[in-house]
Amino acid sequence: MEFQEAVKQFYKKLGQKKIMALATSLNDHVMVRNVSVIIHGEKILFKTDQNFRKTKQLLENPQVAICYWGVQIEGIAVNHGLVVDQADQTFQKLYQKYWEKSYNAYPHKDNEILIEIVPKLVEIWDQDQDDHGFQLFIDFEQEKAEIEKYD
Repeated sequence: MEFQEAVKQFYKKLGQKKIMALATSLNDHVMVRNVSVIIHGEKILFKTDQNFRKTKQLLENPQVAICYWGVQIEGIAVNHGLVVDQADQTFQKLYQKYWEKSYNAYPHKDNEILIEIVPKLVEIWDQDQDDHGFQLFIDFEQEKAEIEKYD
């Protein structure tokens, strides 16, 4: 499969918002928790309080994994600073639109930072029209995509 087509499929499968499981690790201590994610402009974004344990872990060790259903993403967490300092406020508007309850319940604006997960390797488990299982691997660093049959 062609790399750009695989990337397009990947972002289409993710949609515009997801609750995803985020794994972080520091000093052999691994943690997993759900985060409310916005997918916008081929970017995977979420906000978090800069004082949370997960945040401290990913700031010290930005290598993370995040998954939803049959999609696993291994990547790098990039801190874009305070959400309120983002010039165009696009993320904040999308967050309010897609996660209104969270937006209203957790308005800790002075502590919330915007995190982007930059994919390095994506693994998608799926089935074709005949219910045969396969994995789609997308290597963002080498710009390669490969399908491996599972059956």
